[in-house]
Amino acid sequence: MSLPRRFLPPTPLLSAFEAAARHQSFTAAARELALTQSAVSRQIRALEEILGSELFHRERQTVRLTTAGAAYAREIRDALTRIAGATLSFRANPSGGSLHLAILPTFGTRWLAPRLPDFLAAHPGITINLTTRLVPFDFGFDSVDAAIHFGLPEWPGAELELLMGETVVPACSPALRDRHRFAAPADLLSAPLLHLVSRPDAWERWFATNDIDPGEVHGMLLDQFALAAQAASAGLGVALLPEFLIDAELARGELVRAIHMPMQSAESYYLAWPQTHDRHPPLELFRAWIVQEARRFSAGCE
Repeated sequence: MSLPRRFLPPTPLLSAFEAAARHQSFTAAARELALTQSAVSRQIRALEEILGSELFHRERQTVRLTTAGAAYAREIRDALTRIAGATLSFRANPSGGSLHLAILPTFGTRWLAPRLPDFLAAHPGITINLTTRLVPFDFGFDSVDAAIHFGLPEWPGAELELLMGETVVPACSPALRDRHRFAAPADLLSAPLLHLVSRPDAWERWFATNDIDPGEVHGMLLDQFALAAQAASAGLGVALLPEFLIDAELARGELVRAIHMPMQSAESYYLAWPQTHDRHPPLELFRAWIVQEARRFSAGCE
């Protein structure tokens, strides 16, 4: 559905308003835009006439955004940023298009990044831009085409494609394991436990899986898997970590399984994308590729 043109003010007016709102000064906005102060003032007045309301309080030699003007400025700034980003992406790759992908940091660096060269080699016209996100967000307000999601298959307004499940293991340094001599799941209650912000009840679930009531579980809180893996390697405690993301540390002996009691996570990894992007060609190609890669990987882990 196309918007009536009366709701699409000319871009120069919006640019002048965004700069003036950011600087809280018509004069500073004029310097940034290489215009005169009176030209900026006229453009903002023209925008106010289109909107039917004032955007600024004008007080002597100063200007101050109205409450509605401040809210409008945030929306216009986001819109102009998205237009600039789209233009930059097109100029960088006019022939193949681009895919803006939000990734989970450790999954992105340890699982996805090593595989991306194969996708890019097969589709040389496509550019992939990566940004890290730890939690779901609103596709309507964020300029990404898709995201890697870990959790339940729930993301309002988004389509989801299952990639793979996950097995977590209690991992620690060899010295910590040898010091505590873990022999049964209950033995871990005597050790320092490392907790992830994104999975605050992971240890409770692990103990429940092994028929143990841990009571109040305390320990160091960390915000990313990579940091938790480093903390565990340094001997700070035992962390519940996805086994496939710590293969390198296990192979090098920096981490060991504190006890051989893996747990299948209730959540899984998904590719998520907004319903409006179903026909975005780079996304269609990437979706087909990552699903195939995830299935091949899962089959190899069985």
